[in-house]
Amino acid sequence: MRTTITIDEELLDALKERAAREGTTVSRLIEDSVRLAARPHAGQPFELVTFGKGGLFTGIDIDRGSGLFEQDDVARYGRCG
Repeated sequence: MRTTITIDEELLDALKERAAREGTTVSRLIEDSVRLAARPHAGQPFELVTFGKGGLFTGIDIDRGSGLFEQDDVARYGRCG
C-alpha cells in the first residue's frame, strides 16, 4: 500500500545513507521499523527463557573476560595476520 508521511529531513538523510550501505530501500527500513514498533510486546521487557546444563553455547567462555574482548575485536576489526 502506498502512503505519505512527514519526516524530519536529517532523519531522512540518515535513512538514505543506511539504505545505501545495507543495499536496501528507505521504504523497507521504515516498514521494518514500523513492523517492529507494532509488535504486541514492543517496548516491554522480555523474559529470556533458558534450559539445559552448562556448556559453551557460543564457543566463548563468558567467565573469561579476555575471550569476550577478543571476540569483539575480531568482529570489529577482523583477524590479524
